[in-house]
Amino acid sequence: MAKPQGYQIILEKRAKKEAENIPPLQRHRIDKAISSLSVNPRPVSCKKITQKEGYRIRAGNYRILYTIDDKAKIIVIYRIKVKGKDTYK
Repeated sequence: MAKPQGYQIILEKRAKKEAENIPPLQRHRIDKAISSLSVNPRPVSCKKITQKEGYRIRAGNYRILYTIDDKAKIIVIYRIKVKGKDTYK
């Protein structure tokens, strides 16, 4: 019996650039959280974003913002930000 395929994860250019500035310890935590999304794109800890389309998960003080395309099985991560006033803008 074949295993069901997980979701493909795509990091947008902006998210990649934001990830470059994250310290290694937090980056490891974020990488782990992102990898887990391929198996479970809507973990219990995720929250639906109300002002924009998509979801967010926490990784320490950082928020990973993403959208899900269930038909294509693709997750697009568009922001990785420290929690603050402008995180969801």
